[in-house]
Amino acid sequence: MKNLSPLPYLLLFFMVFGISTSCFSQTSSKDKELDERVQKFLDENKRQWRSLNVPYEDGQVLFDLIVNNNYKSALEIGTSTGHSTIWIAWALSKTGGKLITMEIDDNRQKEAKANIVKLGLSEYVEFRLGDAHQMVKEVKGPFDFVFSDADKDWYVQYFKDIHPKLKRGGRFTAHNVLMSSSGIREFMEYIKNHPEYNTSIARSSSSGISISLKK
Repeated sequence: MKNLSPLPYLLLFFMVFGISTSCFSQTSSKDKELDERVQKFLDENKRQWRSLNVPYEDGQVLFDLIVNNNYKSALEIGTSTGHSTIWIAWALSKTGGKLITMEIDDNRQKEAKANIVKLGLSEYVEFRLGDAHQMVKEVKGPFDFVFSDADKDWYVQYFKDIHPKLKRGGRFTAHNVLMSSSGIREFMEYIKNHPEYNTSIARSSSSGISISLKK
């Protein structure tokens, strides 16, 4: 039997390996550019967020929860002008996920959209405009991460509407839970006593984020 030269196979191997390495390099470079762009924007605007946005420290909590748990299907109730949206979308760029974010105010949503487009995060976000009271009931799941930062008196109802759409191992998070209001007290009492969830509070800022893990 005639011996075949290994040269063609070696050439093919190096061609494929070279292409794979090139693609990986391009992807890594793109990811690095995105990270640098988003981090720079967040750092430069760290103390400038107003209009119902989360503090920087709370945004970092959301980012870490998503990345560390490899969450991919996220819902945000209350976009505002998009500070938390940026943190969530940036995290989902790491996991290959997608965010649906809901906002009732057209002007706030337009500003949030502009920020997301500017940062190159559009492919990770779907914006929905309207009343979250109805949209949360109608949105299709399942989700593995939910962030509620809308009207506090409706937190319990948001949770009830989302509960059947949240995956086991997923988390329902809510902002401003260190506030002293009847809506927050009602929500915290309800969620802490829910048999299917373990709830803790992240005190990264004076606002507080409740983090409820679905067992």
